[in-house]
Amino acid sequence: MSLMEVCAVGLAVAYVLLAVYQRRLCWIAAIASAALYIVIFWQVQLYLEAALQVIYIAMAIYGWFAWSRTPDAVETIRTWPLRHHLVACLLLFTLSIATGAAMSEFTDAASPFVDAATTMSALLATWMVANKLLENWLYWIAIDIASVGLYLSRDLKLTAILFAGYVVLAGWGYLTWRKQWTKQLSA
Repeated sequence: MSLMEVCAVGLAVAYVLLAVYQRRLCWIAAIASAALYIVIFWQVQLYLEAALQVIYIAMAIYGWFAWSRTPDAVETIRTWPLRHHLVACLLLFTLSIATGAAMSEFTDAASPFVDAATTMSALLATWMVANKLLENWLYWIAIDIASVGLYLSRDLKLTAILFAGYVVLAGWGYLTWRKQWTKQLSA
């Protein structure tokens, strides 16, 4: 456990807490955390996780601007129909297998298939957060559970604990956003 990992974890927790409360500042915390995790994941040969952090930074910039479009951001929570989720899951499975196979063949990546699956899924889930789709929290629960094992396998204990905590925070985020979404429907 390094000071860099401690800082990255603290900023990551701040991001999720601020996102639950739909505070635009969450995206700044996400950028700072992701910047630190680029270095951390590269050092432990989780190359897709490192690359994902670059995309997280881009998505955080997108989220910053997306959340500034509506002054009353609380009223913008949306949901997807089941068919969108089925297509998303099929696409995630296909991309994860293809990316994992490529990483296995061409790099010394650790756990290339799990790394690919969590990375591809996190891309979608981050986009869902930026677009305030309620179900993003359910995707994060699955991603976070898989990530705990991945990070433990690379001796990133504090990051594994962070992701175990994310499971709880994602559940809370889902309930909080669902309550707001229900209010929107009745308004």
